[in-house]
Amino acid sequence: MGKLTKNQKLAFSKIEAGKSYTLKEASELVKEITTSKFDASVDIDVRLGVDPRKANQMVRGVVSLPHGTGKQVRVLVLCSPDAEAAAKEAGADYVGLDEYIEKIKGGWTDIDVIITQPAIMGKIGALGRVLGPRGLMPNPKSGTVTVDVAKAVTEVKSGKIDFKVDKTGIIHTSIGKVSFSADKIKDNAKEFINTLIKMKPTSAKGTYVKSIFLSSTMSPGIKIDPKSVDEN
Repeated sequence: MGKLTKNQKLAFSKIEAGKSYTLKEASELVKEITTSKFDASVDIDVRLGVDPRKANQMVRGVVSLPHGTGKQVRVLVLCSPDAEAAAKEAGADYVGLDEYIEKIKGGWTDIDVIITQPAIMGKIGALGRVLGPRGLMPNPKSGTVTVDVAKAVTEVKSGKIDFKVDKTGIIHTSIGKVSFSADKIKDNAKEFINTLIKMKPTSAKGTYVKSIFLSSTMSPGIKIDPKSVDEN
């Protein structure tokens, strides 16, 4: 590790080594130790006792955060002409089909989420090389391939996120902003963790939630006691 700045030293000094904090304490502390001048994201890392190499232990899903993510999510809807008006009314930033497929083929990916219809997926399959590595490929499991594109847009804009365990067994995602109140951070984190618990694969043995850490974009991680998640 390089030389710590004054603010980094201060942040580390406020975290007790080896201590597992309650979710409530961690939600308050992450605001206290964040000194960035911008509105940093609040991130959560959960290590699960699963083997992602086994299909029956893959943990992937969606969750609607009660207070949203605090981010401006740019949504592209690739749909048939009859669904365009509803998608625009729901708040989609870009709506269309062939013209956007061509733009993406040319390397354009200035978006956060792509929503489409099942009947359109045949056209989008050729974009896998561009969209796949960026995590932008629409997927029925994440609710981004649907007949009701307007509803999907509304959900994404209001704080619905999708997540997937990585090859090391960790799920990492953002659940809000440091400008959120500690209670809102706690509520979002609690909803996310409880969603993961409900998704425990039946084939997963031993401890399922091995560790939870809360941090902001530039802060050290705060270890959370998993047993504290359901406390008020």
